[in-house]
Amino acid sequence: MKCNNCGHEISESTVFCAGCGMKVADANPVQEAAPESTPQPAQETSTQQAYTTPQYNQQTYTAPQYTAPQYNPYQNYNAAPVIPDEYKPISMWGYFGYQLLFAIPCIGLILLIVFSVGGTKNINLRNFARSYWCAFIIGLILAIIVAIIIVITGVSIRQYY
Repeated sequence: MKCNNCGHEISESTVFCAGCGMKVADANPVQEAAPESTPQPAQETSTQQAYTTPQYNQQTYTAPQYTAPQYNPYQNYNAAPVIPDEYKPISMWGYFGYQLLFAIPCIGLILLIVFSVGGTKNINLRNFARSYWCAFIIGLILAIIVAIIIVITGVSIRQYY
């Protein structure tokens, strides 16, 4: 059996044509192209010419060809993004080492202030130094408050006895 729309060979049980996608029952019949008539040698006995209808070139429909998209099989999906030096994260041991460095009494305090105000290009180290500096200031304020409370309590107890 042939498709009525495109003429593609199909089986009896198919509902849609594999060539054009048209539903087999709904397709308009294809008009068979009339075989080109070969000119007959003119008969000498007849002086009357036969009138032939002009034949127009009928464009044929071809279904679009679908192909799978091309992909690059060599693309590296596991490549780590390139991070500039000022944004590189500090490792766990780096944080531990900087914490030990900042705990040194005089040198640590000087380096803490230098790193806090921008003595390094690494933003993570600068932020860590700033947070350590804030914790140091808060601890210092709390220590001063506790010392004042102890002094006041000691003075008041001494006056009581």
